[in-house]
Formats: sequence, C-alpha cells, structure tokens
Amino acid sequence: MGGSEDERIERSLREEDLYDVTTWEKRTVLDRASVAIYRGLTSNWQRVFVVLAVLLFVAQLAATGFILFVQPALGVLTFLSVIPAFVLAALIWYGDDVQREPLAPLAVTFLMGVLFAGFASLLNTALQPVFQLIPVVGTILFFYLEVGPVEETSKWLASRLYAYRTEYLSAAIDGAVFGAFAGLGFATIENFTYITNALFTAGKLPMSRLVSVVVGTAAQRSFVGPGHVIYASFAGYYLGLAKGNPENRGPIIVKGLLIAALIHATYDTLVTYLPLTGVTFIAFVIVYDGIFLAILYRKISRYRHKFQQATEQPEQSPS
Repeated sequence: MGGSEDERIERSLREEDLYDVTTWEKRTVLDRASVAIYRGLTSNWQRVFVVLAVLLFVAQLAATGFILFVQPALGVLTFLSVIPAFVLAALIWYGDDVQREPLAPLAVTFLMGVLFAGFASLLNTALQPVFQLIPVVGTILFFYLEVGPVEETSKWLASRLYAYRTEYLSAAIDGAVFGAFAGLGFATIENFTYITNALFTAGKLPMSRLVSVVVGTAAQRSFVGPGHVIYASFAGYYLGLAKGNPENRGPIIVKGLLIAALIHATYDTLVTYLPLTGVTFIAFVIVYDGIFLAILYRKISRYRHKFQQATEQPEQSPS
C-alpha cells in the first residue's frame, strides 16, 4: 500500500509542471534576459565595468570641460599640483632599465587611472555617511574598509584591464611602473576635484582670499599626489609578480592590494587625527611617503640585481 502510494505521488510530481516551484528552465523573456545578464556579468564583467566607467568618464569629462572653459586657471593649478607625482612616476619608469616600457601603453594606463577614479569617488561619497553613524571609530573604519580598498582597487584595475594583457607587463618591475602611472592618473583627477571644490566652496570670499584658498589647496594636493603613485606601485609590483607565478596568482594579487590599501588607509588616518598643519604636514608626508618609497625602491633594486645576475651568468655547456 505504501509503495503504491509513493509511486502515485512520484508519478503525479513528474506529470505536474513545477516550473518556478522546484524546477526552472528558460521559458519567458524574463528568463532569457536573466540568463543573458548572468552570463554577461560572469564572462564579460570586465567589459561591463569598462562600459560603466566610460559612461561615468564621459559625464565627468563634460563637467570638467565646462569648468575649465569657465575657469581655465583651474587647469593650470591642477597641472602644477601633479608635477611632483609625475616626476616620481617618471623616475620609477626610468629606473626600469631592464626593459623600459614605451610611452603609449603608459599613457593608456594613465587615462584608465583617470577613468576609474570616478567609481572610487562615487563609492566614497555614498558610503561615508554610513560610516559616520558609527561612533568613535567610524572614520577610521571608513578609511580601512572603504577608502583604502576601493581607491587602490580602482588604480589596480587601470593596470589589470589593459597593461596586464600586453607583453609590456611581464614582471614585477613592469607592474610597479604601470601602477605608478595608474596612480598618477588617479591623482590628477582627484587633485582637479579638490581644487574645483575649494573654488566653489570659497566662491563668496573676497578675491584675494579666494585665490589664497585655491592656491593653498593646489599646494597641499601636490604633496598628496606622490602617495597615490607609491601605493599603486606596490599593488602593481605584485600584479607583475603574479603574472610570472600563475599557480599563485590570486593570493599574490590580494597581497599587493592589501599592502597598498593598508598603507593608504594608515596615511589617511594619521593625517586626519594628528595635529598637522603647514610645515608639520609637509614633513610628515615626506617622511611617511619616503619610508615606503625606500621599501619599494629596495624591491625594485633586488629584482634588477637578480635579473642582471641571471643575464650575466654564462651558460654552462653540457658535459
């Protein structure tokens, strides 16, 4: 009796249409759209990300163009503010005498650094109020859980989505160079944003005071830009290292991003909570960035030394 009852239930279930109850298949337009979106996000997520970034960049470019048309002096101040970051990126590039990268892929990486900066800005703006609801440690958590990871990942993507696919990024030292130019692009658009915001915020001040505020902001940002270059170079270094070690690629990449994010977040935290003004701020930035620049330089020097040893070692003839 029990067996026949089970058979009847099983037969009934086979005959019954259980679509969207216990089974599922492509039937409706919405089903097919869901499958297409899933496949697009899983197999073409990079293209989707790039398309969204391009749309954001076009909007950003239009706004930037309008602002520069109205206030061309902002472009000059932005250019001046990124000179230290540019010099640092150029020195890292020049230091790669193993196989110096051509300027074209570096320019593309720079532009992608500008492009992806928009995502970081949107996320920072959207999530900062959430972290501010957390008493005492909200700002610190914002730096370590949001600003550092998001901004460094954005700069990392500028190298990962283009340079990583080319022959020019084939080793750790190459990754450091491309990371530097991604950081330079990020710093450029960020400096422009800060300088523009300073102008609009102080717009009702007397002209002499207005100029002082805007120029002061540009001067301050000139000391911030090199940090973006250094942090992104760390992530880029490990990206290059990962390319040469595909069996451990994921953990190596994560390590580089963690290092860059932690250095970045620690900088933001110290600058926020330490009583730094004027000369003390400049001294702090020079010391802080100098320490990590020295660590990065040591890594690059060790790579160059090992490369030279490998190339100068005579080939052993078979016995």
